[in-house]
Amino acid sequence: MRRLSIFIISLFGVAILVTHAAPQQQANLYELFILQARNDLEILADEALGEGVRPDTWTFNFDLLSDVFVADLWYDNEMLAEGIFGDGARPDDWFGATTLDPYLLSRNIRHDLELSATHVFGAERPAGWNGAEPIYQCDRTTQNLLRYIELLYDARPTLDPATPLYCGSMAFEIESDLIRVALAPIEGLDFGSLQEKVIATRGDLERTANEALGVSVRPDGWIGYDEESLSFFQDLNTDLEMLANIIYQGAERPDVWGRNIPDSAAISFFNMRYNLETMTSERLGDGARPHNWEGVSDPLYRCEPMTQALIHIMIDLFNYRPDREIGDRTTQQFCRDNMLAVNNYADNPPTTELGELIDDPRDRVFSGESEYAWAFLDVGALDYMGIMPPGTRFRAWYRNYQESSMMYVTGIDQDFGVFISHDFTTLDSDVFRRLPTLDGVRPVAYCNASWCNGPGPTPTPRGGSAVERLVQGSGTAVPDTTVIEEIREETGKLQVSWNHVRVTYISDPVALELCYETQQISCEPVSGVLDQALGVYKPIVDVYNGVSVFEIPYGYSSTVVIESANLLSPDIWISDPTLR
Repeated sequence: MRRLSIFIISLFGVAILVTHAAPQQQANLYELFILQARNDLEILADEALGEGVRPDTWTFNFDLLSDVFVADLWYDNEMLAEGIFGDGARPDDWFGATTLDPYLLSRNIRHDLELSATHVFGAERPAGWNGAEPIYQCDRTTQNLLRYIELLYDARPTLDPATPLYCGSMAFEIESDLIRVALAPIEGLDFGSLQEKVIATRGDLERTANEALGVSVRPDGWIGYDEESLSFFQDLNTDLEMLANIIYQGAERPDVWGRNIPDSAAISFFNMRYNLETMTSERLGDGARPHNWEGVSDPLYRCEPMTQALIHIMIDLFNYRPDREIGDRTTQQFCRDNMLAVNNYADNPPTTELGELIDDPRDRVFSGESEYAWAFLDVGALDYMGIMPPGTRFRAWYRNYQESSMMYVTGIDQDFGVFISHDFTTLDSDVFRRLPTLDGVRPVAYCNASWCNGPGPTPTPRGGSAVERLVQGSGTAVPDTTVIEEIREETGKLQVSWNHVRVTYISDPVALELCYETQQISCEPVSGVLDQALGVYKPIVDVYNGVSVFEIPYGYSSTVVIESANLLSPDIWISDPTLR
Protein backbone atom coordinates (compact mmCIF):
# COMPACT_ATOMS: atom_id res chain seq x y z
CA MET A 1 0.00 0.00 0.00
CA ARG A 2 2.85 2.37 0.85
CA ARG A 3 4.39 1.70 -2.59
CA LEU A 4 1.16 2.76 -4.28
CA SER A 5 0.95 5.95 -2.22
CA ILE A 6 4.49 6.95 -3.09
CA PHE A 7 3.90 6.35 -6.79
CA ILE A 8 0.65 8.31 -6.90
CA ILE A 9 2.39 11.32 -5.32
CA SER A 10 5.06 11.15 -8.04
CA LEU A 11 2.33 11.32 -10.66
CA PHE A 12 0.92 14.60 -9.42
CA GLY A 13 3.47 16.62 -11.33
CA VAL A 14 2.81 14.99 -14.70
CA ALA A 15 -0.92 14.32 -14.67
CA ILE A 16 -1.66 17.95 -15.49
CA LEU A 17 -0.29 17.24 -18.98
CA VAL A 18 -3.49 15.38 -19.73
CA THR A 19 -5.48 18.56 -20.22
CA HIS A 20 -2.79 21.05 -21.21
CA ALA A 21 -0.12 19.28 -23.30
CA ALA A 22 -2.11 18.46 -26.44
CA PRO A 23 -4.30 20.39 -28.88
CA GLN A 24 -7.96 20.64 -27.89
CA GLN A 25 -9.28 17.98 -30.27
CA GLN A 26 -6.74 15.42 -29.05
CA ALA A 27 -7.43 16.37 -25.42
CA ASN A 28 -11.17 15.80 -25.92
CA LEU A 29 -10.62 12.37 -27.44
CA TYR A 30 -8.18 11.50 -24.71
CA GLU A 31 -10.53 12.71 -21.98
CA LEU A 32 -13.26 10.51 -23.44
CA PHE A 33 -10.85 7.55 -23.39
CA ILE A 34 -9.93 7.94 -19.72
CA LEU A 35 -13.48 8.79 -18.64
CA GLN A 36 -14.75 5.60 -20.29
CA ALA A 37 -12.04 3.68 -18.48
CA ARG A 38 -13.27 5.16 -15.17
CA ASN A 39 -16.87 4.16 -15.94
CA ASP A 40 -15.80 0.61 -16.87
CA LEU A 41 -13.74 0.38 -13.69
CA GLU A 42 -16.82 1.20 -11.61
CA ILE A 43 -18.91 -1.40 -13.48
CA LEU A 44 -16.23 -4.02 -12.83
CA ALA A 45 -15.95 -3.05 -9.16
CA ASP A 46 -19.74 -3.48 -8.71
CA GLU A 47 -19.50 -7.01 -10.10
CA ALA A 48 -16.30 -8.06 -8.33
CA LEU A 49 -16.83 -6.44 -4.91
CA GLY A 50 -20.58 -5.95 -4.75
CA GLU A 51 -22.73 -3.05 -5.90
CA GLY A 52 -21.55 0.14 -4.25
CA VAL A 53 -18.87 -1.69 -2.24
CA ARG A 54 -15.41 -0.12 -2.51
CA PRO A 55 -12.12 -0.24 -0.57
CA ASP A 56 -11.73 2.45 2.08
CA THR A 57 -9.01 4.14 0.02
CA TRP A 58 -11.08 4.33 -3.20
CA THR A 59 -10.69 7.81 -4.72
CA PHE A 60 -14.07 8.13 -6.52
CA ASN A 61 -12.40 10.71 -8.82
CA PHE A 62 -14.64 11.56 -11.81
CA ASP A 63 -13.30 15.08 -12.24
CA LEU A 64 -11.52 15.29 -15.58
CA LEU A 65 -10.17 18.71 -14.66
CA SER A 66 -8.40 17.20 -11.69
CA ASP A 67 -4.63 17.19 -12.01
CA VAL A 68 -4.52 13.66 -10.60
CA PHE A 69 -7.35 12.06 -12.56
CA VAL A 70 -5.11 9.51 -14.32
CA ALA A 71 -3.11 8.86 -11.16
CA ASP A 72 -6.31 8.17 -9.19
CA LEU A 73 -7.61 5.98 -12.00
CA TRP A 74 -4.44 3.90 -11.88
CA TYR A 75 -4.58 3.69 -8.09
CA ASP A 76 -8.20 2.50 -8.03
CA ASN A 77 -7.48 -0.03 -10.77
CA GLU A 78 -4.68 -1.48 -8.65
CA MET A 79 -6.91 -1.54 -5.57
CA LEU A 80 -9.55 -3.46 -7.50
CA ALA A 81 -6.91 -5.90 -8.74
CA GLU A 82 -5.99 -6.59 -5.12
CA GLY A 83 -9.59 -7.65 -4.50
CA ILE A 84 -9.84 -9.73 -7.69
CA PHE A 85 -6.46 -11.50 -7.80
CA GLY A 86 -5.33 -11.30 -4.18
CA ASP A 87 -2.86 -9.20 -2.23
CA GLY A 88 0.13 -8.45 -4.48
CA ALA A 89 -0.94 -11.04 -7.09
CA ARG A 90 -1.22 -10.09 -10.75
CA PRO A 91 -1.43 -11.97 -14.09
CA ASP A 92 1.91 -12.50 -15.84
CA ASP A 93 1.01 -10.05 -18.59
CA TRP A 94 -0.07 -7.25 -16.22
CA PHE A 95 1.43 -3.90 -17.30
CA GLY A 96 1.16 -1.89 -14.10
CA ALA A 97 2.91 1.48 -13.81
CA THR A 98 5.80 1.43 -16.27
CA THR A 99 5.99 5.16 -16.96
CA LEU A 100 5.11 8.61 -15.66
CA ASP A 101 3.74 9.62 -19.06
CA PRO A 102 -0.04 9.98 -18.48
CA TYR A 103 -0.93 8.86 -22.00
CA LEU A 104 1.08 5.67 -21.75
CA LEU A 105 -0.11 5.13 -18.19
CA SER A 106 -3.72 5.31 -19.39
CA ARG A 107 -2.84 2.72 -22.04
CA ASN A 108 -1.56 0.46 -19.29
CA ILE A 109 -4.68 1.04 -17.21
CA ARG A 110 -6.99 0.07 -20.09
CA HIS A 111 -4.95 -3.07 -20.81
CA ASP A 112 -4.94 -4.18 -17.17
CA LEU A 113 -8.61 -3.27 -16.74
CA GLU A 114 -9.47 -5.61 -19.62
CA LEU A 115 -7.40 -8.38 -17.99
CA SER A 116 -9.39 -7.98 -14.78
CA ALA A 117 -12.66 -7.89 -16.74
CA THR A 118 -11.81 -11.11 -18.55
CA HIS A 119 -11.06 -12.76 -15.21
CA VAL A 120 -14.44 -11.63 -13.82
CA PHE A 121 -16.76 -11.69 -16.87
CA GLY A 122 -15.00 -14.08 -19.24
CA ALA A 123 -14.88 -13.16 -22.92
CA GLU A 124 -18.17 -11.24 -22.83
CA ARG A 125 -18.69 -7.77 -21.39
CA PRO A 126 -21.80 -6.53 -19.57
CA ALA A 127 -24.27 -3.93 -20.84
CA GLY A 128 -22.92 -0.42 -20.49
CA TRP A 129 -19.28 -1.48 -20.90
CA ASN A 130 -17.43 1.07 -23.05
CA GLY A 131 -14.32 -0.91 -23.87
CA ALA A 132 -11.65 0.30 -26.31
CA GLU A 133 -9.93 -0.69 -29.54
CA PRO A 134 -8.69 -4.30 -29.37
CA ILE A 135 -5.05 -3.19 -29.65
CA TYR A 136 -5.25 -2.27 -25.95
CA GLN A 137 -5.62 -5.95 -25.09
CA CYS A 138 -2.38 -6.91 -26.88
CA ASP A 139 0.97 -7.39 -25.14
CA ARG A 140 3.27 -4.45 -24.48
CA THR A 141 5.82 -5.42 -27.15
CA THR A 142 3.13 -5.41 -29.85
CA GLN A 143 1.75 -2.07 -28.66
CA ASN A 144 5.17 -0.43 -28.43
CA LEU A 145 6.25 -1.71 -31.83
CA LEU A 146 3.09 -0.37 -33.42
CA ARG A 147 3.43 2.96 -31.60
CA TYR A 148 6.98 3.56 -32.79
CA ILE A 149 6.36 2.32 -36.32
CA GLU A 150 3.36 4.61 -36.72
CA LEU A 151 5.04 7.62 -35.12
CA LEU A 152 8.46 7.43 -36.69
CA TYR A 153 7.97 5.59 -39.97
CA ASP A 154 4.40 6.54 -40.88
CA ALA A 155 3.52 2.89 -41.53
CA ARG A 156 0.02 1.99 -40.37
CA PRO A 157 -1.81 -1.32 -39.97
CA THR A 158 -4.73 -2.32 -42.15
CA LEU A 159 -6.16 -5.01 -39.84
CA ASP A 160 -9.91 -4.85 -39.22
CA PRO A 161 -10.55 -4.34 -35.46
CA ALA A 162 -13.27 -6.99 -35.69
CA THR A 163 -10.77 -9.67 -36.74
CA PRO A 164 -10.97 -12.78 -34.51
CA LEU A 165 -7.81 -13.42 -32.47
CA TYR A 166 -6.93 -9.81 -33.17
CA CYS A 167 -3.64 -9.60 -31.25
CA GLY A 168 -2.12 -12.61 -33.00
CA SER A 169 -3.19 -11.22 -36.37
CA MET A 170 -1.76 -7.80 -35.51
CA ALA A 171 1.55 -9.38 -34.50
CA PHE A 172 1.61 -11.18 -37.84
CA GLU A 173 0.94 -7.95 -39.75
CA ILE A 174 3.71 -6.19 -37.84
CA GLU A 175 6.28 -8.89 -38.43
CA SER A 176 5.31 -9.63 -42.02
CA ASP A 177 4.71 -6.11 -43.29
CA LEU A 178 5.14 -3.09 -41.03
CA ILE A 179 8.37 -3.87 -39.22
CA ARG A 180 10.45 -4.21 -42.37
CA VAL A 181 10.23 -0.46 -42.91
CA ALA A 182 11.79 0.13 -39.52
CA LEU A 183 14.47 -2.50 -40.13
CA ALA A 184 15.41 -1.24 -43.59
CA PRO A 185 18.08 1.30 -42.51
CA ILE A 186 19.54 -0.69 -39.63
CA GLU A 187 23.25 -1.27 -39.97
CA GLY A 188 24.08 -4.94 -40.39
CA LEU A 189 20.91 -5.84 -42.29
CA ASP A 190 22.25 -4.97 -45.73
CA PHE A 191 22.09 -7.81 -48.23
CA GLY A 192 25.73 -8.83 -47.93
CA SER A 193 25.93 -9.22 -44.16
CA LEU A 194 22.40 -10.63 -44.02
CA GLN A 195 23.33 -13.26 -46.57
CA GLU A 196 26.32 -14.22 -44.43
CA LYS A 197 24.05 -14.62 -41.40
CA VAL A 198 21.63 -16.78 -43.37
CA ILE A 199 24.49 -18.98 -44.59
CA ALA A 200 25.63 -19.33 -40.96
CA THR A 201 22.08 -20.32 -40.02
CA ARG A 202 22.14 -22.99 -42.73
CA GLY A 203 25.38 -24.36 -41.28
CA ASP A 204 23.93 -24.43 -37.76
CA LEU A 205 20.84 -26.25 -39.03
CA GLU A 206 23.09 -28.97 -40.45
CA ARG A 207 24.92 -29.18 -37.10
CA THR A 208 21.64 -29.64 -35.24
CA ALA A 209 20.59 -32.28 -37.78
CA ASN A 210 23.88 -34.13 -37.18
CA GLU A 211 23.15 -34.18 -33.45
CA ALA A 212 19.51 -35.19 -33.86
CA LEU A 213 19.80 -37.72 -36.71
CA GLY A 214 23.46 -38.67 -36.95
CA VAL A 215 26.29 -37.28 -39.04
CA SER A 216 25.20 -36.94 -42.70
CA VAL A 217 21.91 -38.77 -41.96
CA ARG A 218 19.01 -36.82 -43.42
CA PRO A 219 15.31 -37.57 -44.03
CA ASP A 220 13.90 -38.09 -47.51
CA GLY A 221 13.26 -34.79 -49.24
CA TRP A 222 16.05 -32.95 -47.46
CA ILE A 223 17.26 -30.21 -49.81
CA GLY A 224 20.57 -29.42 -48.19
CA TYR A 225 23.07 -26.62 -48.63
CA ASP A 226 23.31 -24.86 -52.00
CA GLU A 227 24.45 -21.26 -51.71
CA GLU A 228 23.74 -20.65 -55.41
CA SER A 229 20.11 -21.80 -55.18
CA LEU A 230 17.58 -19.20 -56.26
CA SER A 231 15.34 -20.38 -53.40
CA PHE A 232 18.01 -20.47 -50.69
CA PHE A 233 15.72 -18.94 -48.03
CA GLN A 234 12.82 -21.23 -48.86
CA ASP A 235 15.10 -24.29 -48.97
CA LEU A 236 16.43 -23.43 -45.52
CA ASN A 237 12.94 -22.99 -44.11
CA THR A 238 11.73 -26.24 -45.71
CA ASP A 239 14.55 -28.27 -44.17
CA LEU A 240 14.16 -26.50 -40.81
CA GLU A 241 10.46 -27.38 -40.66
CA MET A 242 11.25 -30.96 -41.70
CA LEU A 243 13.71 -31.34 -38.82
CA ALA A 244 11.22 -29.65 -36.45
CA ASN A 245 8.64 -32.30 -37.36
CA ILE A 246 11.10 -34.96 -36.21
CA ILE A 247 12.25 -33.17 -33.05
CA TYR A 248 8.76 -32.22 -31.90
CA GLN A 249 7.43 -35.61 -33.08
CA GLY A 250 4.31 -34.17 -34.65
CA ALA A 251 3.42 -32.08 -31.60
CA GLU A 252 2.50 -28.44 -31.97
CA ARG A 253 5.28 -25.90 -32.23
CA PRO A 254 5.96 -23.50 -29.35
CA ASP A 255 3.50 -20.63 -28.97
CA VAL A 256 5.91 -18.20 -30.61
CA TRP A 257 7.12 -19.88 -33.80
CA GLY A 258 8.43 -17.57 -36.49
CA ARG A 259 7.06 -17.60 -40.03
CA ASN A 260 8.93 -17.50 -43.30
CA ILE A 261 8.06 -14.21 -45.01
CA PRO A 262 8.88 -14.78 -48.71
CA ASP A 263 9.28 -11.10 -49.64
CA SER A 264 11.20 -9.98 -46.55
CA ALA A 265 14.64 -11.49 -46.12
CA ALA A 266 15.36 -9.65 -42.85
CA ILE A 267 12.19 -10.83 -41.09
CA SER A 268 12.60 -14.35 -42.45
CA PHE A 269 16.10 -14.45 -41.02
CA PHE A 270 14.97 -13.30 -37.56
CA ASN A 271 12.20 -15.88 -37.54
CA MET A 272 14.22 -18.82 -38.85
CA ARG A 273 17.13 -18.07 -36.54
CA TYR A 274 14.77 -17.97 -33.57
CA ASN A 275 13.10 -21.23 -34.66
CA LEU A 276 16.47 -22.95 -35.00
CA GLU A 277 17.66 -21.76 -31.58
CA THR A 278 14.38 -22.86 -29.97
CA MET A 279 14.41 -26.24 -31.70
CA THR A 280 18.06 -26.92 -30.80
CA SER A 281 17.39 -26.16 -27.13
CA GLU A 282 14.44 -28.56 -27.28
CA ARG A 283 16.70 -31.33 -28.60
CA LEU A 284 19.97 -30.73 -26.73
CA GLY A 285 18.82 -28.88 -23.63
CA ASP A 286 18.47 -25.22 -22.77
CA GLY A 287 21.49 -23.31 -24.08
CA ALA A 288 23.38 -26.44 -25.20
CA ARG A 289 24.75 -26.13 -28.73
CA PRO A 290 26.73 -28.37 -31.12
CA HIS A 291 30.45 -27.85 -31.68
CA ASN A 292 31.38 -24.92 -33.98
CA TRP A 293 27.95 -23.31 -33.49
CA GLU A 294 27.99 -19.91 -35.23
CA GLY A 295 24.89 -18.30 -33.72
CA VAL A 296 25.99 -18.46 -30.09
CA SER A 297 27.84 -15.12 -30.38
CA ASP A 298 24.53 -13.27 -29.98
CA PRO A 299 22.17 -14.97 -27.52
CA LEU A 300 19.41 -12.45 -28.42
CA TYR A 301 18.69 -14.69 -31.42
CA ARG A 302 17.13 -17.06 -28.90
CA CYS A 303 14.46 -14.50 -28.02
CA GLU A 304 11.19 -14.17 -29.91
CA PRO A 305 11.39 -12.04 -33.07
CA MET A 306 9.08 -9.24 -31.88
CA THR A 307 11.36 -8.55 -28.91
CA GLN A 308 14.37 -8.57 -31.23
CA ALA A 309 12.65 -6.11 -33.57
CA LEU A 310 11.87 -3.66 -30.74
CA ILE A 311 15.46 -3.95 -29.53
CA HIS A 312 16.74 -3.10 -33.02
CA ILE A 313 14.50 -0.04 -33.22
CA MET A 314 15.70 1.19 -29.82
CA ILE A 315 19.30 0.64 -30.90
CA ASP A 316 18.67 2.56 -34.10
CA LEU A 317 16.96 5.50 -32.38
CA PHE A 318 18.76 5.79 -29.06
CA ASN A 319 21.86 3.56 -29.24
CA TYR A 320 20.15 1.31 -26.72
CA ARG A 321 22.42 -1.37 -25.25
CA PRO A 322 20.59 -4.66 -24.70
CA ASP A 323 21.68 -7.27 -22.19
CA ARG A 324 23.68 -9.95 -24.03
CA GLU A 325 25.09 -11.81 -21.01
CA ILE A 326 22.98 -14.84 -20.12
CA GLY A 327 25.05 -15.89 -17.11
CA ASP A 328 23.21 -18.43 -14.95
CA ARG A 329 19.79 -17.51 -16.32
CA THR A 330 17.74 -19.87 -18.43
CA THR A 331 16.86 -18.76 -21.96
CA GLN A 332 13.31 -18.04 -20.77
CA GLN A 333 14.59 -15.83 -17.95
CA PHE A 334 17.12 -14.09 -20.19
CA CYS A 335 14.55 -13.31 -22.89
CA ARG A 336 11.89 -12.20 -20.41
CA ASP A 337 14.39 -9.86 -18.76
CA ASN A 338 15.26 -8.42 -22.18
CA MET A 339 11.59 -8.10 -23.12
CA LEU A 340 10.80 -6.17 -19.94
CA ALA A 341 13.92 -4.03 -20.20
CA VAL A 342 13.39 -2.95 -23.80
CA ASN A 343 9.70 -2.21 -23.21
CA ASN A 344 10.53 -0.15 -20.13
CA TYR A 345 13.08 1.72 -22.22
CA ALA A 346 10.54 2.24 -25.01
CA ASP A 347 8.04 3.58 -22.47
CA ASN A 348 10.66 5.93 -21.04
CA PRO A 349 12.99 6.97 -23.89
CA PRO A 350 15.87 9.36 -23.15
CA THR A 351 13.92 12.31 -24.58
CA THR A 352 10.59 13.81 -23.64
CA GLU A 353 9.80 14.86 -27.20
CA LEU A 354 9.59 11.92 -29.58
CA GLY A 355 8.59 14.40 -32.26
CA GLU A 356 12.20 15.55 -32.30
CA LEU A 357 13.17 12.14 -33.65
CA ILE A 358 10.70 11.95 -36.51
CA ASP A 359 12.67 13.74 -39.22
CA ASP A 360 15.95 11.91 -38.71
CA PRO A 361 14.73 8.28 -38.90
CA ARG A 362 12.36 9.06 -41.76
CA ASP A 363 15.17 10.71 -43.68
CA ARG A 364 17.26 7.58 -43.25
CA VAL A 365 14.43 5.18 -43.99
CA PHE A 366 13.32 6.97 -47.15
CA SER A 367 16.79 7.70 -48.50
CA GLY A 368 18.84 5.84 -51.10
CA GLU A 369 21.49 6.19 -53.78
CA SER A 370 21.25 6.49 -57.53
CA GLU A 371 22.35 3.72 -59.84
CA TYR A 372 22.47 5.77 -63.07
CA ALA A 373 18.87 6.93 -62.55
CA TRP A 374 17.46 9.20 -65.26
CA ALA A 375 16.11 12.43 -63.81
CA PHE A 376 13.03 14.31 -65.04
CA LEU A 377 11.14 17.44 -64.07
CA ASP A 378 7.81 15.66 -64.55
CA VAL A 379 6.37 12.30 -63.59
CA GLY A 380 5.60 11.60 -67.25
CA ALA A 381 9.34 11.53 -68.07
CA LEU A 382 9.13 14.23 -70.76
CA ASP A 383 11.49 16.93 -69.43
CA TYR A 384 14.81 15.11 -69.18
CA MET A 385 17.49 16.61 -66.92
CA GLY A 386 20.31 14.11 -67.17
CA ILE A 387 21.60 11.00 -65.44
CA MET A 388 22.00 11.12 -61.68
CA PRO A 389 25.53 9.79 -61.04
CA PRO A 390 25.82 6.51 -59.15
CA GLY A 391 26.17 7.00 -55.42
CA THR A 392 24.23 10.29 -55.42
CA ARG A 393 22.16 10.27 -52.24
CA PHE A 394 18.55 11.42 -52.21
CA ARG A 395 15.49 11.54 -49.99
CA ALA A 396 12.30 10.07 -51.52
CA TRP A 397 8.99 11.82 -50.74
CA TYR A 398 6.22 10.61 -53.08
CA ARG A 399 5.59 7.83 -55.57
CA ASN A 400 3.44 7.69 -58.65
CA TYR A 401 0.16 5.77 -58.72
CA GLN A 402 -0.43 2.04 -59.14
CA GLU A 403 2.48 0.05 -60.58
CA SER A 404 4.57 2.96 -61.80
CA SER A 405 8.12 3.00 -60.42
CA MET A 406 8.50 6.79 -60.64
CA MET A 407 9.06 8.77 -57.44
CA TYR A 408 9.82 12.35 -56.44
CA VAL A 409 13.16 12.80 -54.65
CA THR A 410 15.29 15.66 -53.37
CA GLY A 411 19.02 15.91 -52.89
CA ILE A 412 20.49 15.66 -49.43
CA ASP A 413 21.93 19.16 -50.03
CA GLN A 414 18.63 20.30 -51.57
CA ASP A 415 20.32 20.89 -54.96
CA PHE A 416 17.66 18.99 -56.88
CA GLY A 417 14.04 17.91 -56.67
CA VAL A 418 13.30 15.52 -59.55
CA PHE A 419 11.42 12.41 -60.60
CA ILE A 420 13.40 9.19 -61.02
CA SER A 421 12.63 5.49 -61.31
CA HIS A 422 12.89 3.45 -58.13
CA ASP A 423 14.30 0.58 -60.22
CA PHE A 424 17.59 2.43 -60.71
CA THR A 425 18.25 3.17 -57.05
CA THR A 426 19.18 1.34 -53.86
CA LEU A 427 15.89 2.24 -52.17
CA ASP A 428 14.29 -0.89 -50.74
CA SER A 429 11.13 -2.00 -52.56
CA ASP A 430 9.19 -2.32 -49.30
CA VAL A 431 10.13 1.25 -48.37
CA PHE A 432 9.18 2.49 -51.84
CA ARG A 433 5.68 1.06 -51.46
CA ARG A 434 5.33 2.97 -48.16
CA LEU A 435 5.80 6.35 -49.83
CA PRO A 436 2.64 8.48 -50.03
CA THR A 437 1.30 8.88 -53.56
CA LEU A 438 1.14 12.12 -55.51
CA ASP A 439 -2.60 12.34 -54.83
CA GLY A 440 -3.32 16.04 -54.33
CA VAL A 441 0.39 16.91 -54.24
CA ARG A 442 2.36 18.94 -56.81
CA PRO A 443 5.98 18.93 -55.64
CA VAL A 444 8.27 21.62 -57.05
CA ALA A 445 10.73 20.09 -59.52
CA TYR A 446 14.13 21.73 -60.05
CA CYS A 447 17.69 20.63 -60.82
CA ASN A 448 20.72 22.73 -59.87
CA ALA A 449 23.27 19.94 -59.37
CA SER A 450 26.40 19.77 -61.53
CA TRP A 451 25.06 16.80 -63.49
CA CYS A 452 21.85 18.60 -64.51
CA ASN A 453 21.98 19.53 -68.20
CA GLY A 454 18.35 20.05 -69.21
CA PRO A 455 15.53 20.35 -69.59
CA GLY A 456 15.50 18.56 -72.87
CA PRO A 457 13.77 15.71 -74.66
CA THR A 458 14.28 12.19 -73.42
CA PRO A 459 17.23 10.83 -75.50
CA THR A 460 15.29 7.79 -76.71
CA PRO A 461 12.69 7.28 -79.45
CA ARG A 462 9.17 8.09 -78.24
CA GLY A 463 6.19 5.76 -78.60
CA GLY A 464 7.18 2.63 -76.76
CA SER A 465 10.61 3.41 -75.35
CA ALA A 466 11.84 1.60 -72.28
CA VAL A 467 11.58 4.71 -70.11
CA GLU A 468 8.05 5.48 -71.24
CA ARG A 469 6.89 1.96 -70.51
CA LEU A 470 8.67 2.08 -67.17
CA VAL A 471 6.75 5.20 -66.15
CA GLN A 472 3.43 3.81 -67.31
CA GLY A 473 4.02 0.57 -65.46
CA SER A 474 3.36 -1.51 -68.54
CA GLY A 475 6.62 -3.45 -68.61
CA THR A 476 9.33 -3.33 -71.23
CA ALA A 477 9.38 -3.81 -74.98
CA VAL A 478 9.23 -7.41 -76.19
CA PRO A 479 11.46 -8.78 -78.98
CA ASP A 480 10.83 -11.77 -81.24
CA THR A 481 9.07 -14.07 -78.77
CA THR A 482 9.65 -17.14 -80.94
CA VAL A 483 13.44 -16.91 -80.60
CA ILE A 484 13.24 -16.18 -76.89
CA GLU A 485 10.86 -19.06 -76.21
CA GLU A 486 13.03 -21.50 -78.18
CA ILE A 487 16.17 -20.55 -76.26
CA ARG A 488 14.34 -20.62 -72.95
CA GLU A 489 12.88 -24.07 -73.63
CA GLU A 490 16.21 -25.46 -74.82
CA THR A 491 18.29 -24.10 -71.96
CA GLY A 492 15.77 -23.89 -69.11
CA LYS A 493 17.12 -20.44 -68.23
CA LEU A 494 15.12 -17.87 -66.28
CA GLN A 495 14.00 -14.88 -68.37
CA VAL A 496 14.58 -11.40 -66.95
CA SER A 497 14.49 -7.94 -68.55
CA TRP A 498 16.75 -4.99 -69.39
CA ASN A 499 16.76 -3.57 -65.85
CA HIS A 500 18.43 -6.80 -64.69
CA VAL A 501 21.45 -6.13 -66.91
CA ARG A 502 24.44 -4.71 -65.03
CA VAL A 503 26.47 -2.57 -67.42
CA THR A 504 30.07 -1.58 -66.68
CA TYR A 505 31.18 1.14 -69.11
CA ILE A 506 34.75 0.71 -70.35
CA SER A 507 35.28 3.59 -72.74
CA ASP A 508 32.93 2.59 -75.58
CA PRO A 509 32.64 -1.21 -75.06
CA VAL A 510 30.71 -2.51 -72.07
CA ALA A 511 31.16 -5.41 -69.67
CA LEU A 512 27.82 -7.18 -69.14
CA GLU A 513 26.32 -9.23 -66.33
CA LEU A 514 22.79 -10.56 -65.79
CA CYS A 515 21.29 -10.23 -62.32
CA TYR A 516 18.51 -12.05 -60.49
CA GLU A 517 16.96 -8.84 -59.17
CA THR A 518 16.56 -5.27 -60.36
CA GLN A 519 18.73 -4.10 -57.47
CA GLN A 520 21.52 -5.96 -59.31
CA ILE A 521 22.96 -7.74 -56.29
CA SER A 522 23.36 -11.39 -57.37
CA CYS A 523 24.75 -11.35 -60.90
CA GLU A 524 26.38 -13.67 -63.44
CA PRO A 525 28.80 -12.77 -66.28
CA VAL A 526 27.14 -12.66 -69.70
CA SER A 527 28.31 -15.54 -71.87
CA GLY A 528 26.79 -14.43 -75.18
CA VAL A 529 24.76 -11.72 -76.92
CA LEU A 530 22.66 -12.88 -79.88
CA ASP A 531 21.98 -10.17 -82.48
CA GLN A 532 18.55 -11.20 -83.80
CA ALA A 533 18.74 -8.79 -86.72
CA LEU A 534 21.86 -10.52 -88.08
CA GLY A 535 21.24 -13.95 -86.60
CA VAL A 536 24.76 -14.17 -85.13
CA TYR A 537 26.37 -13.77 -81.73
CA LYS A 538 28.31 -10.58 -81.10
CA PRO A 539 32.04 -11.15 -80.59
CA ILE A 540 33.65 -10.83 -77.19
CA VAL A 541 36.11 -7.99 -77.62
CA ASP A 542 37.77 -8.15 -74.20
CA VAL A 543 37.50 -9.48 -70.66
CA TYR A 544 37.27 -7.09 -67.68
CA ASN A 545 37.65 -8.55 -64.17
CA GLY A 546 36.44 -11.90 -65.45
CA VAL A 547 33.43 -10.38 -67.25
CA SER A 548 33.09 -10.47 -71.05
CA VAL A 549 33.13 -7.14 -72.88
CA PHE A 550 30.96 -6.42 -75.95
CA GLU A 551 30.35 -3.54 -78.33
CA ILE A 552 26.66 -2.65 -78.07
CA PRO A 553 24.96 0.39 -79.71
CA TYR A 554 23.74 2.88 -77.13
CA GLY A 555 20.04 3.33 -76.46
CA TYR A 556 17.34 0.72 -75.96
CA SER A 557 17.42 -2.47 -78.04
CA SER A 558 14.92 -5.31 -78.12
CA THR A 559 16.56 -7.27 -80.95
CA VAL A 560 19.05 -9.12 -78.76
CA VAL A 561 19.09 -12.18 -76.54
CA ILE A 562 21.57 -11.84 -73.69
CA GLU A 563 22.56 -15.05 -71.89
CA SER A 564 24.45 -15.98 -68.75
CA ALA A 565 24.77 -19.33 -67.01
CA ASN A 566 21.20 -19.35 -65.71
CA LEU A 567 19.52 -16.21 -67.04
CA LEU A 568 18.55 -14.59 -70.31
CA SER A 569 17.19 -11.18 -71.26
CA PRO A 570 15.42 -10.16 -74.49
CA ASP A 571 16.42 -6.49 -74.29
CA ILE A 572 19.09 -4.10 -73.07
CA TRP A 573 19.68 -0.41 -72.35
CA ILE A 574 23.07 1.24 -72.99
CA SER A 575 23.48 4.87 -71.92
CA ASP A 576 24.49 7.53 -74.43
CA PRO A 577 28.25 8.12 -73.83
CA THR A 578 27.72 11.89 -73.89
CA LEU A 579 25.38 11.57 -70.90
CA ARG A 580 27.44 9.23 -68.74
